[in-house]
Amino acid sequence: MYSENRRTTLKLAPLLIAGLFILFQFLSADRFTNPETGKSERVALSPQQEETLGLQAYQEVLSTSKVVQSGPEADMVRRVASKIASATGNAGADFNWEVTLVNSPQVNAFCLPRGKIVVYTGILPVTENEAGLATVLGHEVAHAIARHGAQRVFQNSITQTALIGAAYSMSDMDYQKRQTIMGLLGAGAQYGVLLPFSRSHESEADEMGLIYMARAGYDPRESITFWQRMNETGGSQPPEFLSTHPSHGRRIEDLKAFLPRAMQEYEKAGGTPAQQTQSL
Repeated sequence: MYSENRRTTLKLAPLLIAGLFILFQFLSADRFTNPETGKSERVALSPQQEETLGLQAYQEVLSTSKVVQSGPEADMVRRVASKIASATGNAGADFNWEVTLVNSPQVNAFCLPRGKIVVYTGILPVTENEAGLATVLGHEVAHAIARHGAQRVFQNSITQTALIGAAYSMSDMDYQKRQTIMGLLGAGAQYGVLLPFSRSHESEADEMGLIYMARAGYDPRESITFWQRMNETGGSQPPEFLSTHPSHGRRIEDLKAFLPRAMQEYEKAGGTPAQQTQSL
């Protein structure tokens, strides 16, 4: 009877310890207020740590890539990136901005923490023009301004602590049963916490990116046409709940909802009045 109980009983002590450690992680983490949304979030990295990690990653990319030093495409990328960086205002004033165009078929671009931007030539046929590129760079820069990487480190740390506590609490269970339960908990954390968390960051970056491109003088309505092109050329997507990103269709609908504020910023920058958004 005792042996059977050992194979089914949960230990409470590991769960309590994990809970206390999660509370400590939560209370000791730095708070960060998003300058555009006003949301307060907890982050696991300091700006100095972000800068170090971002620079290391940037140097690694450049050391293994063919950099485009000059030409009209490189000039355009530098021009748009400079305008988007300026549009971040005080939030990006102390960033060490740098942008590089890389010759690669990848349809991608990214901005590392604290302002290191990489654009792959493969995305330029999809962006088509400066406004399309501003859509992409506004989004990527928004990730850095919102410190999404540091937020994800914090979220992953909390989730990992909870899973470790759960694993130790089931140490007396039958091995197969424990593995099954841990697999279910891991899947629940992935699809119920981490992926929705990532998708919320993507949506927030879309909203902020729209503001930045508008402030930089680029028509935010162009973001809709860019994502329509991505929808046409990007191939099939996994179901949204399995993805780190919203579907292209969801993204387009969300961008339309974000447009009114962005159009106000665009008008301030000297753009066309917002009445035309009704045609979208």
